[in-house]
Amino acid sequence: MADFVIETPKGKWEIVCGLEIHCQIISKSKIYSGASTEFGAEVNEHVSFVDAGMPGMLPTLNKYCVHQAVKTGLGLRAKINKYSNFARKNYFYADLPQGYQITQFKYPIVGEGRVDIDLPDGSVKAIGIERMHIEQDAGKSIHDIDPKKTFIDLNRAGVGLMEIVTKPDFSAPAEAGAFLKKLRSILRYIGTCDGNMDEGSMRCDVNVSVRPQGTDELRTRCEMKNVNSIKFVMQAIENEARRQIEVYENGGVVIQETRHFDPVSGQTKVMRKKEFAHDYRYFPEPDLAPLVLDDEYIEKVKRELPELPDEKKERFVSKLGLTPYDAIVICENKETADFFEKAAAGHDAKKVANWLMGDFFAMLNEKKLELKDSPVSAENLGRLVELVSQNVINGKTAKDVFAIMAETGENPEKIVEEKGLKQVTDTSAIEAVIDEVLAANPDNAAAYRNGKQGLFGWFVGQVMKASKGKANPGLVNELLKKKLG
Repeated sequence: MADFVIETPKGKWEIVCGLEIHCQIISKSKIYSGASTEFGAEVNEHVSFVDAGMPGMLPTLNKYCVHQAVKTGLGLRAKINKYSNFARKNYFYADLPQGYQITQFKYPIVGEGRVDIDLPDGSVKAIGIERMHIEQDAGKSIHDIDPKKTFIDLNRAGVGLMEIVTKPDFSAPAEAGAFLKKLRSILRYIGTCDGNMDEGSMRCDVNVSVRPQGTDELRTRCEMKNVNSIKFVMQAIENEARRQIEVYENGGVVIQETRHFDPVSGQTKVMRKKEFAHDYRYFPEPDLAPLVLDDEYIEKVKRELPELPDEKKERFVSKLGLTPYDAIVICENKETADFFEKAAAGHDAKKVANWLMGDFFAMLNEKKLELKDSPVSAENLGRLVELVSQNVINGKTAKDVFAIMAETGENPEKIVEEKGLKQVTDTSAIEAVIDEVLAANPDNAAAYRNGKQGLFGWFVGQVMKASKGKANPGLVNELLKKKLG
């Protein structure tokens, strides 16, 4: 991918960016209590005494959340730390009843890893993972019920989070977008986070700084908190970079601070001066013992990993003949990849991919359907492709058959049989149609023979029309050339 450079009349600048992604752990209960994590419940319905910060309530670590964290670390090709421990991150906010967050600080459960991202120019870039730790989520402040009051919903308080911290490896907004798509894909493949940014189960903090092109200095960075869509993350990076460039070029100094990205205005606004680690007064969590894992446990979790997106993409390219682009699109979503494999079983995989990414996706979009609700099954899509490959029907007829399948859900063989749509491959029958067309159009036949070659396509169309689209196009072309001399 070409370097992303912001050019102004005064110079050229490049971006240095890192991300911190908070991912809610898929688990039936919270990380330190037995309260439910179900989304969409009535306000403050899923709150235990631990979540509410009641005096004397002690946390108990959810083993399944640990399992999910280890699984995620393995999915990120990261080091699993056999020893980790918990700390209290002290700060006051209304939606944090305890006055501190139980998290991990010096000793996280997951160390360095790597995620490869696919860029628009076909290149691949490795993004480093600095660490991943587990912690509890805070509650939710609700500001739009009363103009003078803020209400607190603690349903989210105590839900398990995985905080994934990248290295500052992003130099373009598109790279951050590609990373978030790949990360979400990995999490969904392994079933540790649903990645629904609109529900808040995956939230992103964006750290941005800029520097003159060609230098390697790391200047002061600013952080945008809780950006809740991939599109907004990309917009926030570019907008904040341009803001910082303007400050520098006007002789100012960028102050390290926490900012908020407003998607309506497209601007970042200051929230507060940036905190440093010592501002939180971290200290070891006295109510939770250190977390110690052994090799046997880690290997057991590793055996649960499914085929991940990169592995599946490589197999689809090397074994099934897909283009890298097709494989990337199909493998981004596990359900789509599984659907494709069912459809392609025993058929021409490349042709199935073309149908899937063309008419099939268009049909879902038009009907506003999820893949799981598709009236066309994977098996029937494969059968339709096979009917074309076997010259039972031609491509045009296949589109008509697909339209019927999308309405009825019937298998293509039945539709072809009932509608009498089988392709005519009998040469004598096609020759008879050609003879009729030529006899009805002697002037055009003579004009073609006298050098007006452009009429050939017109004759093909006339023959296909006369045969009601059933004639094999290849045979029509071959026989028509002979007849026209």
